[in-house]
Amino acid sequence: MDKLEIKGKWNEWKGKLKQAHGDLTDDDLEYNEGKDDEFWGNLQQKTGKAKDDLIKWLRDAG
Repeated sequence: MDKLEIKGKWNEWKGKLKQAHGDLTDDDLEYNEGKDDEFWGNLQQKTGKAKDDLIKWLRDAG
């Protein structure tokens, strides 16, 4: 998943992630360039899904 794809759909995906995982906060879903590993690690920890599974889920949801 490239950064342009993330930027283009992020607001939509944030809403879907919050609906699916009510314990996610705005801070958890804040995407900062240059901190990709930290961001994905946080999401993996909170959702219990692997990065590849999260990416597939996001693409299917969008």
